[in-house]
Amino acid sequence: MDAEIIYSRIQDALTRAGRRDKVIFAAVSKTRTVDEMREAEKFSCIDCFGENRVQEAETKRAAFPDSRLAWRLIGHLQANKARKAVELFDSIDSIDSPELAQRVDRIAGELGRVMPVLLEVNTSGEASKSGIDPQNFTALVDSVMGLKNLRLEGLMTVGPLTDDEARIRRSFAQLRGLIDDARTRTGSALPILSMGMSDDFELAILEGSTMVRIGTLLFGPRHYPAQNS
Repeated sequence: MDAEIIYSRIQDALTRAGRRDKVIFAAVSKTRTVDEMREAEKFSCIDCFGENRVQEAETKRAAFPDSRLAWRLIGHLQANKARKAVELFDSIDSIDSPELAQRVDRIAGELGRVMPVLLEVNTSGEASKSGIDPQNFTALVDSVMGLKNLRLEGLMTVGPLTDDEARIRRSFAQLRGLIDDARTRTGSALPILSMGMSDDFELAILEGSTMVRIGTLLFGPRHYPAQNS
């Protein structure tokens, strides 16, 4: 694990893009052990943990009572896990329907907090990916902006699974276009454009990403438990 090398690549990509702003470095800790996460926490260039599953995060977060890092839910949120997600996470980055947004808003109000959120958009066109269809994006923005217990901070997408760099960049450019439209429409800064993972984060930065989500490149290949047949 050498987060500093990844951070250097982030900075190089910013330079190539002619940018001087900051890119948030999220360590994707899905399936990683608490010990691995503690090692990652030592790197000052890492800004937050990104977890995919509410139940897994609940077990882990208890081991980090005083962590300096924020915890972001980056995986698909099932409606029945919404309350626990609002309790556990500092941000929910995968709001993909008005119904889910309304549920999270109601729960956040009951818990007396304003929940930072990102909207997840499926710009790859792949059926296996979560996220709202871009054609329905404007309606989702309008819905979320009308909810008093949510604070919309930006957008998130997962790039297409391909080696075609042009296709990957088109996916990211589409999200950039959507956030530009949403900023104009809402008058809000919407500072977070979360796109780019281990295989494509440099392309994402070239297309305007302000948050990259790095797992395999940081921690190494994942080793999933064997399933009993």
